[in-house]
Amino acid sequence: MSAPAAPAGLGIWPVRAETEPLADGLALALGGVLHRPWATGQVQREAFAQAFHGARSWVLIGATGIAVRFLAGLPRSKHSDPAVVVLDDAARFAVALLGGHEGGGNALAYRVARLTGAVPVVTTATEAVKPLTVGVGCRRDVSAEQIESAVQQALGARPLSDVREIATVDLKADEAGLLAFCERRELPLRVFARADLAARPFVTRASEWVQQNVGLAGVCEPCALLASPRGQLIVPKTALNGVAVAVVEDRSWRT
Repeated sequence: MSAPAAPAGLGIWPVRAETEPLADGLALALGGVLHRPWATGQVQREAFAQAFHGARSWVLIGATGIAVRFLAGLPRSKHSDPAVVVLDDAARFAVALLGGHEGGGNALAYRVARLTGAVPVVTTATEAVKPLTVGVGCRRDVSAEQIESAVQQALGARPLSDVREIATVDLKADEAGLLAFCERRELPLRVFARADLAARPFVTRASEWVQQNVGLAGVCEPCALLASPRGQLIVPKTALNGVAVAVVEDRSWRT
């Protein structure tokens, strides 16, 4: 008897045909396989059940409730189940629903969020106890080492393991040094649109250079604060070798 085929890579499953353009864009950007369940004539839940274990991870575009019903009875083990990220039809939230750690669902949620402008939703316990968000702005072509030095300087005695995510502006979403630093340190990168940052200009002191080159009063402080809505700025903008960093600490919802 032959062994079952190894799971393929990423599957994109839009529940509604109206979201096909969104799904197609994600499939192209992430290198995933686009499924069009409305074209098969099958009941969608049954079709998804047949396809589920044939991929290493899934982006399901639709309501979380639909995803929960589709997944009923399918998970076997957190060590082998495919990751599932649910993206709503309007691309507002990218929810790591299954396989956050072992399956890479948390990282996938952040990738989907960066591509679509969605808010990444990660609920695994390990991330929940990390109190810091770090906002980063930088000049073009800075190295991963420059970014690391600036971040470590801003953190001071705080360990890097306390950092939940790095946040930056959309202009820096493909900055090689920033991506390399985040990958090396296994830190998710969250990206904010300039329009969102301009609407919330949280800066202790405006930067003329950033205003002229980015069109914002600042990057690192508003990014860190926007990534942690109930947080407090504990390290205002600090700069080192072309990298600006700010640190925000979460406050308990009880305070």
